[in-house]
Amino acid sequence: MKILNKALSENRSVLTEYEAKKVLAEYGIPTSKEILVDSETAFMEAVRNIGFPMVIKGCDPEIVHKSEKDLIRTDIRYEREAVAAFHDIWPRITGVSGGILVQEMIMGKRELVAGLIRDSQFGPSVMFGIGGIFTEIFNDVVFRIAPIDKSDALSMMEEIRGKRILEAVRGLEPVDRDQISDILLTIGRIGMENEMIQEIDINPIIISKGRGVAVDATIIINPNGKKPDDE
Repeated sequence: MKILNKALSENRSVLTEYEAKKVLAEYGIPTSKEILVDSETAFMEAVRNIGFPMVIKGCDPEIVHKSEKDLIRTDIRYEREAVAAFHDIWPRITGVSGGILVQEMIMGKRELVAGLIRDSQFGPSVMFGIGGIFTEIFNDVVFRIAPIDKSDALSMMEEIRGKRILEAVRGLEPVDRDQISDILLTIGRIGMENEMIQEIDINPIIISKGRGVAVDATIIINPNGKKPDDE
């Protein structure tokens, strides 16, 4: 996979958010529409293409926790707000593969987390749980050793303490469990097919109209792992 090999060639162990979501999209996981830019001219064109409301983020492989570095602006609805966000964030981008990410704003009140952790003994394990800012607070996640099947994925959804978030509640439609299970199955497949991937963190997966969309993601690779084919 060219994205993984590119990171290796730059001696990086962490993919940018943009790169991570490109990997997910290649496997069919729904991701937010976004454009990565490295100049103000390209930024303004991206703003016109994405449309409002939007999210603007700093995208830098050297900065994993963007919110802690104040590199995210959400619910941008006017061009003047977008320009101000660009001028505030751009000077702080330093990585060789960095830029500004102009992203559609996915509207939804429920957030999930999914991912993968590779254990030296058990291999890749798929993770699922409550996402967003509450991931670390509630620590409501479950794991399954990959590969997993449909019944495993559905069982994972039943095992989290906050499983009611998946139901029709307060006027919200129920979450499409088949679609979420497909995401979990795909994450397991990514781990099985790419031995150099050590960790995948998709957080949050925002539920919009009952279906999940990955709006942020991190992938960590091991330079000493088996290299992927350069497809």
